Amino acid sequence: MAQDHTYEERPRRRGRKVLVTLVVLLLVLGGLIVAADRVAAGVAERAIADQVRQEIANQGAQSSAPEVEVGGFPFLTQVLDGRYERITIGLRDVQGPVQGDVVALPKLDVDAHNVRASLDTIRSGQGDVVAETVDGTGTISYDSLAKLLDRPGLTLGEQGGRLAVTAPVDILGQRLTVTGTADITVGDQGQVALRFNDLNAEGLPNLPLARTLLNNYAKSISIDVPLPELPFQLAVREVRPLPEGLAVTADAKNVPINSAMG
Repeated sequence: MAQDHTYEERPRRRGRKVLVTLVVLLLVLGGLIVAADRVAAGVAERAIADQVRQEIANQGAQSSAPEVEVGGFPFLTQVLDGRYERITIGLRDVQGPVQGDVVALPKLDVDAHNVRASLDTIRSGQGDVVAETVDGTGTISYDSLAKLLDRPGLTLGEQGGRLAVTAPVDILGQRLTVTGTADITVGDQGQVALRFNDLNAEGLPNLPLARTLLNNYAKSISIDVPLPELPFQLAVREVRPLPEGLAVTADAKNVPINSAMG
């Protein structure tokens, strides 16, 4: 009986070894497939980054090297299907020309969703690559915004969730420090309007003329802010003051992303 039991155990052990070997092979194969998928995605990400870099240069703008990530897994299935879940593009230290000045965006992040691109388009580079929706979030530095207002000594920042201003002003022979906040609105065409309606100055003479001069200064720095041309046909929808700068939210629909930046 003991000998029979030994012979029964050997096939079982062999069976376990075969099963373990099969599991290991499947794990290795799965790892190779994942690795190949990520390699292919990396190639696509570098190609997109090169195109974005070129288009940024075509706009006369500058930025650090674009950071591109193709979302969704597996990537190769998306290639065959001709539809990509999400393509994320990160730009840093963007500097764009605006009316002879330079507006700095320390960061600009773009998310393209449901991107359609046929396999033939990917192979040949010809044809449309269309994103169903594109969302962008960027930050405009307060220093570059202050330069657009072109008033010596003027500084901008965030205070209580609002855009705050501090500036030296000469009123009736006195050097005063003006402080206040602005109302920010976004027009139908995406233009950003700054309106400084409530400025004060400590030590302001209690005279109608002094108040009139202060109001005139407020009007002189209340402008429609010219923004640099945003990529991917992005239109500004919202602007919010943050400690690090003026946060801009923009979006667009049905955007041909392989030509929308030119």
